[in-house]
Amino acid sequence: MRVVVRGHHLPGRSFVSDGVPLANVHVALQERRDPVGLVRGDAARARWEADVRVVTDADGAVDFRGPAVQGKRGDRFLYLTWGDVADDGSFAMFRRAKLMLHRVDAALIAEAEGGAAPLVASVDLTDDHGCPRCARVDPPAISWTVGDA
Repeated sequence: MRVVVRGHHLPGRSFVSDGVPLANVHVALQERRDPVGLVRGDAARARWEADVRVVTDADGAVDFRGPAVQGKRGDRFLYLTWGDVADDGSFAMFRRAKLMLHRVDAALIAEAEGGAAPLVASVDLTDDHGCPRCARVDPPAISWTVGDA
């Protein structure tokens, strides 16, 4: 199944994390331990794609697998990782947001898995305090649909 993450309302390029000023904030999808598809914190929008394999075990429980899938069985998610990018291109992560796959409606998973359209997560990337969104992302900050990427 193809998963598309569309981010909007990015918080900007500067942020103070634990008293440390950051001047080149970016966000990316995390694959394994690596940030993939860096997007500047002041971009108008962000977009990432991931291949996620849906697996049903003998008991009928659904699980997710793939390079971007994180977490333990029954609690899988995708990470959006926030970091400061140095002049040498290195990425220093300072927070992450969890997009919880196991909380997506089963009918949407089945529709995306069986059709040509991807599962789409629309994510507000700025929290209520104007900071980069982190921790578990719940509605209304995220909505899941199946449709055009």
